[in-house]
Amino acid sequence: MATHSLTTSLSSSLLLPPRKLVNSSFIQCCKTQNESVELSTNGKAGFPEKSPQKQQLKNLPPRPRRIILVRHGQSQGNVDESVYTRIADPKISLTEKGKAQAEECGKRIREMIEKDEADDWKVYFYVSPYKRTRETLQNLARAFERSRIAGMREEPRLREQDFGNFQDREKMRAEKAIRMLYGRFFFRFPNGESAADVYDRITGFRETLRADIDIGRFQPPGEQSPNMNLVIVSHGLTLRVFLMRWYKWTVEQYEKLHNFGNGGVVVMERGFGGSLLMHHTEEELREFGLTDDMLKDQEWQKIARPGELNYDGPMMNSFFTHFEDDDCQ
Repeated sequence: MATHSLTTSLSSSLLLPPRKLVNSSFIQCCKTQNESVELSTNGKAGFPEKSPQKQQLKNLPPRPRRIILVRHGQSQGNVDESVYTRIADPKISLTEKGKAQAEECGKRIREMIEKDEADDWKVYFYVSPYKRTRETLQNLARAFERSRIAGMREEPRLREQDFGNFQDREKMRAEKAIRMLYGRFFFRFPNGESAADVYDRITGFRETLRADIDIGRFQPPGEQSPNMNLVIVSHGLTLRVFLMRWYKWTVEQYEKLHNFGNGGVVVMERGFGGSLLMHHTEEELREFGLTDDMLKDQEWQKIARPGELNYDGPMMNSFFTHFEDDDCQ
């Protein structure tokens, strides 16, 4: 998979205050926003996160301050595709450059965290079992002493898209060309996976991650802190699918995304929700592939409460084209 120049190194630029985007206009179909919510019962089901009587969850551990997605450093396969014909994908190593990228990535992450000026911060790692991701974590973690590492978990669902055992170089080139015609999300490699298959297993991982957050698995009793940082070390496509699943992006939106560079990071930071705009600039996210609608939703994510859905999201207007015909605003 070709890499993209967007985030080969997102260092100090991540910490600049993001420029304010124009807020999206709410969908108001012949009623005010509040009237629409009150009358929209979805049969007998309401929208509890919009209700003033919303049931508050009590005694839950603090939510992590941020989730940091890390793509592995440069691997042997990134330099020479023929490696895949003789070495199993899970056993491909980092290059020396890749190890240096991982170590530098760890330093950037620590610098980012220390700017919070919190004394009780820690990091917890989830890592793909592939050799190149494990080596990335080993080198990245050099930036953190033992007292700052809350723990780590090897997670097979974070593995790379399966391209099918040992690969025939010329056949793979032909298959990738066909994938561009068929569609990057649904095309399944022979004896391998499609991005849609990766989406299914990432959905399972996301539920595990949410459960870990809710029960405070990485925050022992008496040591719970809002300054926990989760770091997910994985692969380019897998991380793009993770973002797609987390933010509920469409297939069309996913297919416009690019890989971020080896050793690059994408940061989902807690505002009230978890917005990419807390660290990344609008220009960086556009280069990654985010559209106007996706950026507007990221603005909303900055103030969204955990579990809240954007019922007035801009996609509604772009998808349901009959609104204009009905004189809806």
